[in-house]
Amino acid sequence: MHPRPKLFVSRCLGFDHCRYNGAMINDHTVELLAGLCDVVTACPEADTGLGVPRDPVRLVMAGGQLLMVQPATGLDHSEAMRAYCAAKAAELKGAVDTVNPAGLPAVDGALLKSRSPSCGIKDVKIYRKAEPGAMFDSGAGLFGQAVMEALGGTPVEDEGRLKNYAIREHFFSCLYALARFRQVALAGKPGGLVEYQARHKLMFLAMNQASMRRLGRIVANPEKRPFGELLAAYRVELGTMFSTQAKPGGFINTALHAFGGFSDQLSVRERSLFINSIEEYRDERIPASALLALLKSWALRFEVDYLLDQVFLEPFPKELVEITDSGKGRDR
Repeated sequence: MHPRPKLFVSRCLGFDHCRYNGAMINDHTVELLAGLCDVVTACPEADTGLGVPRDPVRLVMAGGQLLMVQPATGLDHSEAMRAYCAAKAAELKGAVDTVNPAGLPAVDGALLKSRSPSCGIKDVKIYRKAEPGAMFDSGAGLFGQAVMEALGGTPVEDEGRLKNYAIREHFFSCLYALARFRQVALAGKPGGLVEYQARHKLMFLAMNQASMRRLGRIVANPEKRPFGELLAAYRVELGTMFSTQAKPGGFINTALHAFGGFSDQLSVRERSLFINSIEEYRDERIPASALLALLKSWALRFEVDYLLDQVFLEPFPKELVEITDSGKGRDR
């Protein structure tokens, strides 16, 4: 049973007609997530009084400072937007207190509108002048940058990048892993963290073997640190591991390790199917979920309870598994 992650989403992505032209962006992945997550939304531009519809804003680098201006009106909206970003970032970052001893962020992930001058996390046009036809560079929007800084170690993506299945599966895996960690933290039982580490062992091995070992040492707790301090240290290491997308080689090695648990019981054709599927994954012709489905079917067939208890085989709900892929955004 998968938990319901807490997910922050740009409001225009299927929740309200708040784009500059009064439009709403319908995105299939967002629709799926909305049914499986507890979603909170915001629209920085509408929330700071720009109205709907509104004249478009753009980012301009002037005198070494990034400004948000509205060319049609000549208004500078920078001060209001920066104040909004600071307040919302503090809200998302969360605070360390008796209810939240690990200092968990308010959400387990964020999905923002791509290339928006407010919400974009990359490839946002930053103009060198406010005048029409000015040259531009690329960067993050004011709000997007604030969210990434506030949610360090928490997956933050835009809806455009999630059209690539490798990026999408990494985002989903991290989102649900953090939702499960939130459950452990709120339960406040050290045994829960031990179980969490055990169930995520193969998933973490596939992502980053060094991080997996560091997490194991934190759980062992040789210094006898208080549980709240232990949770905080564990969460920091989780964030470090999740900040970089797993390399295909790590996933392949872990999949082969899992496969070794029952390969001798498979037919020659079945073994050949798996090895060929490994090569298809390596060549980016199939997603990781295709290999995991094979492994899970065999683990069920041979009743390999250890594997069936591993999050690695189903890191997120099956409803989110899709094989469509734009091929864009592979380079992180």
